[in-house]
Amino acid sequence: MARMTRKMAPVEEQMRVFMAGTEFGDEATKRVMERDLRARLEEDRPLRVYCGFDPTKVDLTLGHAVPMRKLRQFQEFGHDVTFLIGNFTALIGDPTGRDTTRPVLTPAQVAENAKTYTDQAFVILDRAKTKVAYNADWLNALGFADVLRLTAQYTVAQFLRRENFGKRYDEGTPIHVSELLYAMLQAYDAFHMETDVQIGGSDQLFNLMAGRQLQEAWGQRPQVCVTLPILVGTDGHEKMSKSLGNYVGLTESPNEMFGKVMSIPDSATMNYYTLATPLRPDEVEAIARGLEAGTLRPMDAKKRLAEEITAVFHGRSAAEAAHVYFESTFQRRETPEEMPEHAVDGEATVAGVLVAAGFAKSNGEVRRLVAQGAVSVGGASVTDPATPVRPGDEIRVGRHRFLRLVRA
Repeated sequence: MARMTRKMAPVEEQMRVFMAGTEFGDEATKRVMERDLRARLEEDRPLRVYCGFDPTKVDLTLGHAVPMRKLRQFQEFGHDVTFLIGNFTALIGDPTGRDTTRPVLTPAQVAENAKTYTDQAFVILDRAKTKVAYNADWLNALGFADVLRLTAQYTVAQFLRRENFGKRYDEGTPIHVSELLYAMLQAYDAFHMETDVQIGGSDQLFNLMAGRQLQEAWGQRPQVCVTLPILVGTDGHEKMSKSLGNYVGLTESPNEMFGKVMSIPDSATMNYYTLATPLRPDEVEAIARGLEAGTLRPMDAKKRLAEEITAVFHGRSAAEAAHVYFESTFQRRETPEEMPEHAVDGEATVAGVLVAAGFAKSNGEVRRLVAQGAVSVGGASVTDPATPVRPGDEIRVGRHRFLRLVRA
């Protein structure tokens, strides 16, 4: 019996979706990647596509969801997608964009962080169509001779041309050999999996190109690199980061997620539509035209954006409820009638209550929130985390989170 083949969608239709929102740094690189991707798609077969995620933190952010969204697009067109957890490379830490050496994590920390990654990822990716892999499975097996053979494919000059390494070298800031190995090990991931396409942030282009170089040197067809702009944080300027506090967490409540998206500046709206929603390019372009023509108000565009993003992670009904909640608590400055309750036995402190109720992970986080003016009790701003509170008090954290204290 003849072997059945999977009929793929028209090449130009796929190219339009896969190249939407990409960023390569220069036109020459973009043209090469477009050419190579089109050539592979013309083979009319499922491509092997992957993106790696190092479990350096417990929770993923909306920034991490950007390459996942691109992975999902490849899935929807019938390509074979691998969600790679970098449980080996996380032990080194990606030096991309770093002015100093990244603190080294222990294997136990990496394993703990990795536990929740797939559950968070499958909110976007199709669980049934996703292969999950761990690069420690093959990187742990490399011997010293294998590593020497790997390093022989690269030069020190190559790495010093990389902006963050060059800057650190000129300033006399230490660069550890392990940091040079990071890109090589990521390159080995691509070689081991015989990757057709690797997806990453635009700041990852050096690492992805290292994979392309290794594949070619070792007799494989070099992979196509698909890189995406960095999603700016809620401040509209810096890269989304938990350490900067400008992030939207994938596990945050619908109200918090909706409210954080609404807090971004208007200038970042289209960046979020392109990178963080499931809308197709023609839908995004229609929104951009509406904003430019003045037929769509920026506030209305942002409300739809917040609802689209929240719906991805919590469902449409929860997103619509968060929309209503936002309009009542923020636009009309109303205190919601229904809010979470926390029982206290007599007098307590703001810090103790917020940590116990899960509104903050530590006393240090409470101190930061208080310093930012983000905490109030009964409408009065809190200036001391040790401020006493009691049953009947209502605490507001940020613009959209409320907590009512009740007697235990």
